[in-house]
Amino acid sequence: MWRLGGHWLSELVISRLREILTGKRFELAYVDNGEYVSARVVKLLKKHAALVINYNIDDPTGPRDGHRFAAYRQAVPDYDLLAVVREENVRELHALGAKKVIRVWRSADEVTHAPRPLTAQDHAQWDCDVLFLGTWMPERGPFLLDLIQRGVPLTIQGGGWQKAPEWVTLRKYWRGGPISGDDYAKAIQCAKINLGLLSKGNRDLHTTRSLEIPALGGVLCAERTAEHLLMYEEGVEAIFWSDAAECAASCAELLADEPQRRSVAERGFARYRANKHGNEDVLSHFIARATEQ
Repeated sequence: MWRLGGHWLSELVISRLREILTGKRFELAYVDNGEYVSARVVKLLKKHAALVINYNIDDPTGPRDGHRFAAYRQAVPDYDLLAVVREENVRELHALGAKKVIRVWRSADEVTHAPRPLTAQDHAQWDCDVLFLGTWMPERGPFLLDLIQRGVPLTIQGGGWQKAPEWVTLRKYWRGGPISGDDYAKAIQCAKINLGLLSKGNRDLHTTRSLEIPALGGVLCAERTAEHLLMYEEGVEAIFWSDAAECAASCAELLADEPQRRSVAERGFARYRANKHGNEDVLSHFIARATEQ
């Protein structure tokens, strides 16, 4: 996918879609991500739907992913609306001939990211002090190693960490590979502090973790960015930092103050709800924009 592009697989998509869509008509076709969806696929969808829209939370016009989004970029002029999560994408999609582009916030899911009741067994399995739940990326290894060297009681959960040059040290703090569903939710709920790290290659200023952690009642401790500062009041609804030293100091302060952790978690959850950063809210918004006259 990253080397050749999804358009090489789009013919398989077209073949199956023709079977599924024959004789059917819809008001709207929604494409999620769209890495396999070429211009020909969108044109086929438009024969069966009045509107075809796309939502992509990656960086489909950015430099990180090689040819992964080649099909998406080819199809840009054929969509009725494209929804993306960064301002750079808006400008770049217009340059590719997009008809209508809107920028939205990422979101958490009202069901998947709702807090679970926790048992003693859950706490025994998932309790930790400071959790980073996510995939290895080149910039993340040195940062987490720096935290460890500053005395942060860290737990790492996610895939790809064996590739880290710092693996010899990090492996002692690694709890296992990727998790999802109830395990994902319970891991965040059982951590006293949840780190929110950005993807530098994806030009992120917030991530899905920025919503999922507060939605699950966790304490978000993330990099200070312009978007994070718009989403939450610093020190009240979330904790922000600019480097490993500030992050480590914030973690130490929070670990020593349970009432403060509880307050940040509760206020962060309330702000997430007030901001309407749930999937239903975001989807409703851009479906409304797609259908407006």
